[in-house]
Amino acid sequence: MKSALMGSLKFQIPQLNFHKTLKKPRPSFLRGRPRPPLWRAKRLSTEAIQAIQSLKLARSSAPRLEEVFNNKLSRLLKADLLDTLAVLQNQNELDLALKVFEFVRKEGWYKPDILLYHAMIQLMGRNKMVEMAEEFFGKLENEGLKPDTRAFTEMIGAYLQVGIIDKAMETYERMKASGCDPDKLTFRILIRNLEDAGKEELVDCIKKECGKEAGGRFFLKISSAQNGKVAVADLQYHVLKCQKARNFAVSSCEADLISTLLKLQSRRAHASR
Repeated sequence: MKSALMGSLKFQIPQLNFHKTLKKPRPSFLRGRPRPPLWRAKRLSTEAIQAIQSLKLARSSAPRLEEVFNNKLSRLLKADLLDTLAVLQNQNELDLALKVFEFVRKEGWYKPDILLYHAMIQLMGRNKMVEMAEEFFGKLENEGLKPDTRAFTEMIGAYLQVGIIDKAMETYERMKASGCDPDKLTFRILIRNLEDAGKEELVDCIKKECGKEAGGRFFLKISSAQNGKVAVADLQYHVLKCQKARNFAVSSCEADLISTLLKLQSRRAHASR
């Protein structure tokens, strides 16, 4: 009897396909790489962890969710509440993040903070909710905050996520007109997505502007390993003083510019020999 039962079990277990590993779809990331989990960068308090878990468990019941807000989130310290919001944003918990964001805005200590809006616009863009991203951009201005480079960049990214290139370029021009200079992230997002869309003329224009941004003064720390020892040197280079160097930066226009400046330094050293 026992042997028959064991034989039956051995026969049935493979049928359940426990040995198969489910393949998760690979998400696409606008910036080219996934965001690291927040818990790796910062240690969360026990209260924040419990609040996050309670929110997730109560999400399907409006009364239970309201109870969590009243009994748990209302007792959190400012830092813990902001950490809770950041984790929900990082984990792409859209509905919960929206509710916690509005809860934060109602707190007595709340003051308009552009960093909170950066994260919310990014979250909306990641979920291809362009209208809500525009709404948060409008709220930012309504609260007396001036959009900065990061806010414009996140809005550009939101448009590019859904292929609205005209709006993305309009926002890019508005950013420059407002006095905000595009940064490395702005150029990276624009060039990568415009190339994917086959917009070669726009890519060339952006690369030229990227090269012009390289025409200023850069202070970079470059690490080099020699004989097992790491030497850190400051590289100060005035590209505007060298027209050839400026043209080289325009033609190559690497997103982080570090590699470009290293090549320029190498060329300069070779020419002086």
